[in-house]
Amino acid sequence: MEEERGNRKVQKGIVISNKMEKTVVVKVERTFRHPKYGKVVTRAKKFYAHNDSAPLQIGDEVEIVETRPISKLKRWRVAAGN
Repeated sequence: MEEERGNRKVQKGIVISNKMEKTVVVKVERTFRHPKYGKVVTRAKKFYAHNDSAPLQIGDEVEIVETRPISKLKRWRVAAGN
């Protein structure tokens, strides 16, 4: 019997570093309209994600899912479908 674990955040991004064992750094970009000036602005953030599956290359597009803290910086994991 499967139990629902609650709503976990999912983000799409690009792998920018794969030099660590079982960890990749993923850059997630978001766009939004500036509240005062109305211009569309792009902001990026880096996330450390746990990766147990096949090795990922720099530039790969992946989906990351929020999870319990794995280490000091890792709170995300690469989704199994990739």
